[in-house]
Amino acid sequence: MTSNGKPKFAMYWAASCGGCEIAVLNIHEKILDVDANFEVVFWPVAMDAKYKDVEAMEDGSILLTLFNGAIRNDENEHIAKLLRQKSKILVAFGSCANEGCVPALANLSPVKDLMDTVYTTVSTENPENLRPQPTTTVPEGELYIPTMYPIVRTLDQVVDVDYYMPGCPPESHQIAAVIDLVIQVLQGKAQLPPKGTVIGAGGSTVCDECKRKRDVKHIKEFKRIQHVMIDPELCILEQGVICSGSATRSGCGALCPAAGSPCIGCYGPAEGALDFGARLMTAVSSVIDSNKPEEIERILDGIPDPAGMFYRFNMAGSLLRASRPAWDKK
Repeated sequence: MTSNGKPKFAMYWAASCGGCEIAVLNIHEKILDVDANFEVVFWPVAMDAKYKDVEAMEDGSILLTLFNGAIRNDENEHIAKLLRQKSKILVAFGSCANEGCVPALANLSPVKDLMDTVYTTVSTENPENLRPQPTTTVPEGELYIPTMYPIVRTLDQVVDVDYYMPGCPPESHQIAAVIDLVIQVLQGKAQLPPKGTVIGAGGSTVCDECKRKRDVKHIKEFKRIQHVMIDPELCILEQGVICSGSATRSGCGALCPAAGSPCIGCYGPAEGALDFGARLMTAVSSVIDSNKPEEIERILDGIPDPAGMFYRFNMAGSLLRASRPAWDKK
């Protein structure tokens, strides 16, 4: 508790895009409930905060921390361990913290290849082949930048996590519902779910939320969505466009399919799925209209960027986790 009797709240942004921070602000007037019931003690994107302030806090003094972002470098890991030490409840908030998300697609390449791509390809003017250095001396002292790890990891691959809230970002109405629950717990009107529970999401799949019709149509080719005039009523996958709804946890309300766009899997693996990519591959295989190996191979060759398609959000949290070159740190 703080001096005003409120429990402490923290939120941190690691390797992610910042969309989770915006989603929290998108709860509109509900953000006032956060202010009314919590003392925000650490939220770097929204307030002036220093790591040393957190380090000075007593262990377990922060009631609730929403940690968004994957673990890409040593700074991310340090703060993850620090906030775990200082927090009673640590929530893996958003797809990056839960599964690695888009940053974890870098796990398909060694760090050297990533750096070469950034600093030497045709879109970059760098005639002196300059690269970031771990430390730089300036008149005021020595500047330090974080060191990248060979692979991106999920939050629970680094520290113990109490709850998981998926989404890229989590839907604002789901965030508001979780905030309401926590406030009710503080008021003695409710109890927290068991540790390890996925909160702010459903227990089924996006397909179960989707209102499009499915007639088990089998297809002869996969296409990019820009090459298809999408039927507004028929299942998108059955129109030859990869849709991840059958492998993805419900909770978003199937917003993308409702707008004529395929589900891309941002709410993570459906309940009971050990590997998102394997689950989606099974669904895709079920609509292929052929028993001939050569034709099946041709149809599958029509899937653009299979690794990015099947593991766009789940690479770090999958059974694969990374390619061998990245594992070997070369």
